[in-house]
Amino acid sequence: MVITMKSVEELAKIAKQLKEKGMSDKDIATEMHLSLNTVIWLLSGESKSKEIPNDVKIGWRSIGVYGNRIYNLAEIMADIIEEETFADEKDVDTIVGVTINGIPYATFISDILGKELAIYRPLTQKAQGTFSSNYAKVTGKRVVLIDDVISTGETITKAIEAVKAEKGEVALIVVITNKTGKDDVLGVPVRSLIRARLIG
Repeated sequence: MVITMKSVEELAKIAKQLKEKGMSDKDIATEMHLSLNTVIWLLSGESKSKEIPNDVKIGWRSIGVYGNRIYNLAEIMADIIEEETFADEKDVDTIVGVTINGIPYATFISDILGKELAIYRPLTQKAQGTFSSNYAKVTGKRVVLIDDVISTGETITKAIEAVKAEKGEVALIVVITNKTGKDDVLGVPVRSLIRARLIG
């Protein structure tokens, strides 16, 4: 996506509409597939006076409107998980979907691989992540984290820390798009279907 002043104004308008609906800045960033810093910048009203933050807008709505398309990507992600866990000769117990966009992929991957499904919510009112009690626990488990996009790595970092706090181990992170250019987060390998990098 080429960022023009018109597209920036459109993004700012969408961000403000979501804010008026009561969404937090972090929720808006997740919904719009932008970094938190970009959303804060869009909401500040300074989009005309300050330089555009380095970010890449990711949109995968054409995939998300049909379950079979999500399933097809989940098959690729499951194949990557099998490849990586075969390489280190250690199996995983649980697939963890990071809310909200990682959940549909994690659900299908869990089914494809025959593994437990856990759900991680990045933020609560106390700004601490939590695991949903309606799904598998990660205590003592070897897990794979699934999300759609890594923008800054903050959410995935908190998810890794939350798994460790439950005495679990994160073996791998698999996402659709990695915007960081990093090959790992806190020493955990990151595999993505698409790696987005700014050039210049």
